[in-house]
Amino acid sequence: MRRLDDKSRMSGDVQVRICERLGVRFPRATRRNIYVASERAGKRVMQSVTGFIRRRLKLKVNEAKSAVARPQDRKFLGFSFTSGREPKRRIAPKALLRCKQRVRELTRRTQGISLERMTKQLATYLRGWKGYFGFSQTPSVLQKLEAWMRRRLRSVIWKQWKRSKVRFVKLRQRNIRPALAAQTAGSPHGPWRLANSPALQSALPIAYFDALGLPRLLDVALAQPN
Repeated sequence: MRRLDDKSRMSGDVQVRICERLGVRFPRATRRNIYVASERAGKRVMQSVTGFIRRRLKLKVNEAKSAVARPQDRKFLGFSFTSGREPKRRIAPKALLRCKQRVRELTRRTQGISLERMTKQLATYLRGWKGYFGFSQTPSVLQKLEAWMRRRLRSVIWKQWKRSKVRFVKLRQRNIRPALAAQTAGSPHGPWRLANSPALQSALPIAYFDALGLPRLLDVALAQPN
């Protein structure tokens, strides 16, 4: 795959002509991934396309962002592919990291806002994110991301409850057994660890976050309890 650097632009018509010369058709875009059957074919096509861009179009090619590699080792518009005989579209690792970073920003305890408002802001972001990355064919990744976000919110709620006495009362209000509620409320462990505890998972189940308006990233029929 070759990309033009930021100092030069290639029109959609020119890109289409290049693809047609290779016998393939792609949607119009500035960046291209070209998939072939082997590494040898990839090197041959890259050399041909690079020569055409430089000699015929008089444009520069960004060497640092160009490579012949396996599909699972490259990303395109936030997506990549799994390995195996039947590759599937997956969310690129960097795109997942950016999503988690944004979730952390939206769920910072220091914002001084209510849980309802925090969830509403998070839901707005997640709906847009899901609208784009819902195209993924790896539901297990979405399931793990959902579980991570709920754990993050449980951690936030636990911090908001602050004192052991308040935590005990809140757990009992949610039908947690007295012994388990007392043990969890007095635990020396931090919020992140306790957010994955049986007490908090029972007190703040998936249905609780559904009621707050937190959208599911995975279809309800495919989701697993966590």
